[in-house]
Amino acid sequence: MTHSTITKGTVRQIYHTPLLELIYQAATVHRQHHDPQEVQVCTLLSIKTGGCPEDCAYCPQAARYQTNVQAHKLMEINEVLSAAQRAKDTGSTRFCMGAAWREVRDNRDFDRVLEMVKGVNKIGLEVCCTLGMLSESQAQKLKDAGLYAYNHNLDTSEEFYGDVISTRTYDDRLDTLHHVQKAGISACSGGIIGMGESDEDRIGMLYTLASLPTPPESVPVNALVAVEGTPLENQKRVSVWEMIRMIATARILIPQAMVRLSAGRVSMSAEEQALCFLAGANSIFAGEKLLTTPNPDIDADAELFQTLNIKPRPAFKEQALSVV
Repeated sequence: MTHSTITKGTVRQIYHTPLLELIYQAATVHRQHHDPQEVQVCTLLSIKTGGCPEDCAYCPQAARYQTNVQAHKLMEINEVLSAAQRAKDTGSTRFCMGAAWREVRDNRDFDRVLEMVKGVNKIGLEVCCTLGMLSESQAQKLKDAGLYAYNHNLDTSEEFYGDVISTRTYDDRLDTLHHVQKAGISACSGGIIGMGESDEDRIGMLYTLASLPTPPESVPVNALVAVEGTPLENQKRVSVWEMIRMIATARILIPQAMVRLSAGRVSMSAEEQALCFLAGANSIFAGEKLLTTPNPDIDADAELFQTLNIKPRPAFKEQALSVV
């Protein structure tokens, strides 16, 4: 299926396939495009925490909500590079730096981030950033510094988006993805389930991602982690079956992408995670925290990988393949 032939009806049909059949179809597609024993291990570091002016209803880093997140200024370059080295030593091959900004500004903080990108690149990790909205020239500067990937999630469908965020538009998000891809940076974009959206909203988000001129090479599927003090603090946790349905549909729609089992993994058993891998997830975040929410520890992941005979995907694999 080429992305130009995808309709919302096609996405709906795939999404509503009986679950075991859906897992089987997704596992089949997964094997055609990926090594099923290989999972990319990424580490996510919050390089500037809290104090964000946005009003994303799920986010404990928004300045307007009373949460337990302590605001911190942008980290020093050497601290970040030490963290990147530790991530590499424990098996990560992609290092993502997140800053709680609404958008990137052309100032000394951005200059410092560019130096961080150069440094992490030298360590030999795929370097990724998530810094909010970007202009075309900022995307180019990040590319020139050696940025490999940029994460900018759509979060949900265009229809439901206004229920979650009012401080920027859906088009703002799509514009940033366009700037990233135009600069030749790999796009990482997915969403969050469990915010009160309908199945139709989940279908809409997957349809938007799959029908982009170039679909993202990485699609994170997050389960909402309801944080006290945020407007979504009372949302019930989504079931693992809903996560599997999202992962499997994403895998079939965007076969080449890395589908990331992201937030919410800490509350999944080893068996539930194994089903997610079977359904086409081939990337996880390692380390104790995902920006500000808990994540399984490295020992638990090592045990899971050993049980399932999974090996970490090497860094820059796509580039290595295209050179061969």
